[in-house]
Parts: sequence; C-alpha cells; structure tokens
Amino acid sequence: MLFVTKQMFFDTRAVTKRVDKATRKVLSKFGAFVRTGAKHSIRKRKAVSKPGEPPSSHIGLLRKFIFFGYDAGRRSVVIGPLRLNQKVGDAPQALEYGGTSTVVEGLRGKRKKRRVRIAARPFMGPAFEREKPKLPALWAKSVKP
Repeated sequence: MLFVTKQMFFDTRAVTKRVDKATRKVLSKFGAFVRTGAKHSIRKRKAVSKPGEPPSSHIGLLRKFIFFGYDAGRRSVVIGPLRLNQKVGDAPQALEYGGTSTVVEGLRGKRKKRRVRIAARPFMGPAFEREKPKLPALWAKSVKP
C-alpha cells in the first residue's frame, strides 16, 4: 500500500509567496540602479546639452524628481521622472524622445507661452540599457527556501 504525504507536494501558496517577495525585491533593486544611473547621467550646469546626450539640469529639478516604484498588480517596476505640478508642456517626455513642449516666459502679468521643438536627449533609456545586463545576476538565488 502506498502512502502519500503532504511533504511530497509543493505548497503552492508558500512558493508563490516567496517568488512574489523575490520579484518585488529584485525589481526594486533594478529600479533603484536605473534611477541612480539616470540621475548621474544628468549634469548640473548652465550649458545646454547637445542632442543625443543626456540633458543638462539647470536648476536641479529633473534629477531630483526621478523615482521608481514597484507595481504589484503587474509585477513590474516603473522608473522615470515625475511630472511636476505644471499645466502646460511635457518636458521630460520631450527630452527623452524628442518632440514639442510649451515654454512659459516672462514675469507675472506679462507671461507668454510658446511651443518649442526639442531634440531627443535620452537619459532613461540609456540608463536602463546599462543596467539590463546585471538583471540576471540579481535573480540568481533570489528565491530562498
């Protein structure tokens, strides 16, 4: 007669819980590495960067507002600049991919809006590509028994 015990089978809930914990940990580390790489690629200086190079940060806002977050529902990580409380323009996206954005110039009461064409100055994509080869090493031995 053959006796089957519970120890012979996977505890699906326990395995899933450990895999989910490892996924969150690995992707959060990866997000932190990409964010750090993107922040370091943006130089704080007065000069304008050349198209194709990472943008210059004249007052430091772009570097300061790059974040990452783990999305548990999709089991993924979202990394990128936060859109500031502006009603016009989409500068971070225009910097990354090129495009147009609205610039507000002038003092209060005499402000003028104008559309400007921005050549691509990618900073998130190159940071992601630099860190991507390190991802398999982060996964190695990440699920602990």
